[in-house]
Amino acid sequence: MNFSKKDIQLFGAARCHKTKYYMDFFQEKDIPFTFFDVEENEDYAEVLRNLYKNKRLNFPTIMIKEKKLRNPNDNELLKWIEKKQ
Repeated sequence: MNFSKKDIQLFGAARCHKTKYYMDFFQEKDIPFTFFDVEENEDYAEVLRNLYKNKRLNFPTIMIKEKKLRNPNDNELLKWIEKKQ
């Protein structure tokens, strides 16, 4: 994969089982990503709020370059990863 850590961003919370699922998913597939804990850092929370018109903390949210994915299934996630390479 031709991604750097800045190309895939995971916005979520360390306590969230879905966020942990995506972290494991990326690590198992050796896909670099950056995790932003929106409960631990208000700046990260603000970035996430600004991704949505409703300004809510909709996590987990994955950004693959400019594509925003909200809680995608594995197939959808892999499709966008391949598409954005």
